Amino acid sequence: MIKLFVGNLPYKATESDLQAFFEEAGVHVDSVNILRDRFSGEARGFGFVEINDDAAATQAVQSCNGRALMGRALVVNEARPPERRERSAGGGGGRQRDFGGSKNRW
Repeated sequence: MIKLFVGNLPYKATESDLQAFFEEAGVHVDSVNILRDRFSGEARGFGFVEINDDAAATQAVQSCNGRALMGRALVVNEARPPERRERSAGGGGGRQRDFGGSKNRW
């Protein structure tokens, strides 16, 4: 199973729209997932498709990358694994804070 990243998606595009987009290019996709904001439910402008056949995945990248869906040229390429983020124990996001001195007046 090959996972492809699909970027620059129109915010109004649905999973059905994306599946039809690939089928028009002659590629059968096994699953489609458009990522959405967990609070608002609005699309985030990218998603993933999974294709069971390596040759079909290659064809999908070659024929769909740069092709327009609803007026936007899509970016289609093989998905990379997510980068591992390190967390600090303090939960401060790594910023240094200076609470002393005269310039910090709340």
